[in-house]
Amino acid sequence: MPPPPTLRISEIFASVQGEGLRQGEPTLFVRTAGCDLRCRFCDTKTAWKGGAPMTVGDILGRLARLRERFPAAWVCLTGGEPFLQDIGPLVTALKREGLRVQVETNGRHYRALEADWRTVSPKPPSYAVSREYRRLAAEVKIIVTRELTFEVLRRLRGFFPPATPLILQPQSRRKWSAAKGLRLLGGSLRAGLKNIRLMTQAHKELGLK
Repeated sequence: MPPPPTLRISEIFASVQGEGLRQGEPTLFVRTAGCDLRCRFCDTKTAWKGGAPMTVGDILGRLARLRERFPAAWVCLTGGEPFLQDIGPLVTALKREGLRVQVETNGRHYRALEADWRTVSPKPPSYAVSREYRRLAAEVKIIVTRELTFEVLRRLRGFFPPATPLILQPQSRRKWSAAKGLRLLGGSLRAGLKNIRLMTQAHKELGLK
């Protein structure tokens, strides 16, 4: 009998969601290993490669132990890039356990899943996003890097429906990035672009993982 399929997992931990519209909510994090972009500004470079092979059962067991002391209702699948692996069976199993599932992706890859919340974070230089996320993204997180321009922001605002929030997130608490984010926010207001917000990483402000 063949062994069960495994996923390469970088880490599993409990914390609060520090980014986006779910900020502050108790969350269990499953960080997958592997990334197809490897952005120079990435703050989780340890997830670019390696990772420990774990079955869905292994992951559920680890989460169950975490929930004994931190009974969060949400699980966030992040990376790396989760969609480089077949996370479908894991999402199905998490839903069977009564958990709500957030998936964070760079948006270049799409898989049909039962996820409750999709965070799409397009990355330079192309900021490419699969067309399926146009209607599925709950939020769009844009890191304020040196490469980010107002024209990119305008293009992304035009791609996603007006009801989908675009979040400008300063790069790892860099002062220049926060100042640039404020300029982009002001420019978007003057240009009539709607539903664009500026949000920091709360977990870093609080000194959490």
